[in-house]
Amino acid sequence: MVSSFWGVLGGGGLGLALGGPLGALVGALAGHMLVDREGAPFGPAPRELVFTTGLVALAAKMARSDGVVTRDEVTAFQRIVKVPPEQQKRVESLFDLAKQTSAGFEAYATQIAESFRDEPALLEDVLDGLFLIAAADGAIHQDEHAYLRDVATIFGIGDADFARIEARHARRPEDPYLVLGASREMSDAHLKQHYRRLVAQNHPDREIARGLPEEAVAIATQRLSAINAAWDAIEKERGLAVGLPEPA
Repeated sequence: MVSSFWGVLGGGGLGLALGGPLGALVGALAGHMLVDREGAPFGPAPRELVFTTGLVALAAKMARSDGVVTRDEVTAFQRIVKVPPEQQKRVESLFDLAKQTSAGFEAYATQIAESFRDEPALLEDVLDGLFLIAAADGAIHQDEHAYLRDVATIFGIGDADFARIEARHARRPEDPYLVLGASREMSDAHLKQHYRRLVAQNHPDREIARGLPEEAVAIATQRLSAINAAWDAIEKERGLAVGLPEPA
């Protein structure tokens, strides 16, 4: 798990493994700037390092976008980014450094997008994590929303998928169907099949089986909760009975 790597932050080992803008950020925390800003010298960076370090850096930049970091947002961040207590101060220092650095969020988002270009689900995980943090105080503010849309654009996430992800965090009347990426025109049986497929695709156990970090598992847990809540709302709306027939 990624948390086991936080202990080497002080020595800059993570920076050498990451390379690029994220590696430079971690190198700065260790007291030096990494010369190599294009890529890691030891081959592709482990995806768990890119995932969690990238999430920290983008969350910090988002906090800067609206100028306010609420207690709820800090709590949400800590629920997602799992760090041993003895290493918490290092991660807080990384967050503060990323927030203050002159480097733009675009550089971090681009490195993440390039690292996960063959795993778009991980890009959605990162965006989902940012939404969870932004919405923790009960509202996604205008500057945060603009920031999230810009990150999504760099990630190659289109408008329809952005709206579906957003619906898991910002309540609207059409939320249940939007959250599931479903249509009101779908039959009860097909809708239930669609829901079951989403549960299988988004179950936290799947993230664990893929060897993803604790942060990705925490995000998947929150996402599955939103999917289940949307299905419950649809069941009530349609008066669905248990044991619907499967579509032919």
